[in-house]
Amino acid sequence: MEFELIAKTFMGLEPILAQELTELGANDVQIGRRMVSFRGDKELMYRANFQLHTAIRILKPIIHFKARSADDVYNEVLKVDWTQHLDQGKTFAVDSVVFSEEFRHSKFVAYKVKDAIVDQFRERTGNRPNISVSNPDLRLHIHIADEDCTLSLDSSGESLHRRGYRQESVEAPLNEVLAAGMILMTGWKGDCDFIDPMCGSGTLLIEAALIARNISPGVFRKGYAFEKWKDFDADLFDTIYNDDSKEREFNHHIYGYDIDMKCVNTARLNVRAAGLSSTITVQQADIKDFAQPAEKSIMVTNPPYGERISTPDLLGTYRTIGEKLKHAFVGNEAWILSYREECFDQIGLRPSIKYPVYNGSLECEFRKYTIFEGKLKTFRNEGGTVKTDEEKAAMAEKHRFKKNREFKQRLDEEKDNEEGDIRSFTFHHHKLDSFRRREEEDERRGGERGERYGDRRGQRDFGGRGDDRRGNRDFGGRRDDRRGGRDFGGRKDDRRGGRDFGGRKDDRRGGRDFGDRGKGRSFDKRRDDWKRNDRRDQDDEN
Repeated sequence: MEFELIAKTFMGLEPILAQELTELGANDVQIGRRMVSFRGDKELMYRANFQLHTAIRILKPIIHFKARSADDVYNEVLKVDWTQHLDQGKTFAVDSVVFSEEFRHSKFVAYKVKDAIVDQFRERTGNRPNISVSNPDLRLHIHIADEDCTLSLDSSGESLHRRGYRQESVEAPLNEVLAAGMILMTGWKGDCDFIDPMCGSGTLLIEAALIARNISPGVFRKGYAFEKWKDFDADLFDTIYNDDSKEREFNHHIYGYDIDMKCVNTARLNVRAAGLSSTITVQQADIKDFAQPAEKSIMVTNPPYGERISTPDLLGTYRTIGEKLKHAFVGNEAWILSYREECFDQIGLRPSIKYPVYNGSLECEFRKYTIFEGKLKTFRNEGGTVKTDEEKAAMAEKHRFKKNREFKQRLDEEKDNEEGDIRSFTFHHHKLDSFRRREEEDERRGGERGERYGDRRGQRDFGGRGDDRRGNRDFGGRRDDRRGGRDFGGRKDDRRGGRDFGGRKDDRRGGRDFGDRGKGRSFDKRRDDWKRNDRRDQDDEN
């Protein structure tokens, strides 16, 4: 049976995500702002979480409704039969995103949803479910744009950008979903060598390898929120998890370079953790020493912008990039992500196409450069193509770039709005004791918090904003720079060409601990392995 689903992503990656969903077999794919809606069955929902490179969260809407007040929200949520989703003794959490003049406190909306669920259980059973901030059995997401409300089940849990292979990070690392989106924008699928001359912690390198070999990014993760749902089909997900039939050979190579040896070591560690040492080579090198590659290559790189990373002679770095492209990358394509127009100017080359994308709060551009030898006229006469017809049409669009988009303001407002997340709200220190007393009193009395909490929790006023924020359902991809990942290092290569997961049998899957596994092991056995590994990880930390 098919049902509605929503995939959230970062602004600028919606078309790429829509293409991924179409290739996955989704129906009724429609692009929105920072989201793509589609229809599919349970298997597709599992695969979307496990296989998509550019999604950060997969939501399953429960109900759509209109509301003008907190009481309206409460009453509509109360209409849902929550026993279908939540058993007694289980825990839940509510995440809220609100863009509305009627609802100025997203955290208060989350509490009204929570109250409705708790009151329904209390009235029917005499007992109530509890909130769990860190590890709930059910995650909910309510989104409000003006009067339009959507309440959804969050099937992902942790953001999908947390692949699980990152062991260490560097200053201002590139988000994994953004990195994958950039690579897919280029159209590269592993048909030539891939180079990143400023690779940092190696995110672009690893994401390129996953795309080239068609490896599902979810293979490294510990789990998903849907695994705790009442209707979770363990056998179905086990089949998806163990299916590597669409993985492919990669007959070229991926090269990463960085001038900072700390970055090189970090990238190497992350590459080993992903089991991709035979596919990716990372070396210390200055961009000044970049030489013409022996094989046809594509370059995708994210140089420093001078914003979050202090870079001496920033403009000089971009001049060097331009010089090396002109003289040591002839016959190839280069794609560069950056923020400052003056940095792009120093490259000294005319781009074939520009894509607006957002790296955190920074409105960046992702530019393509076609590098050829000699004069443009001669290159064209010999059959060379600088811009495809699609690129010409895209660049001819009016108002493709605007000077005053106010996206920075909107992203800042969303960051403040996220403080209303019931899972992540941090009390102001001087109010901590009084709020604790109120929370404890509310738990004892089981009463509705009501309006007394609405205006007293230090929330920002999100009313009175521009029309560009409203009128569309916006399931925004929120930023989260936390990085994590379990340690898969120190492994030997297996038959899959370097995806080395350590002491395993022929199949890398069958157990998410990636150790001593065999294909077809039961899900219960895998869960026992996870628990043992979690305890071992905790012992290592202690």
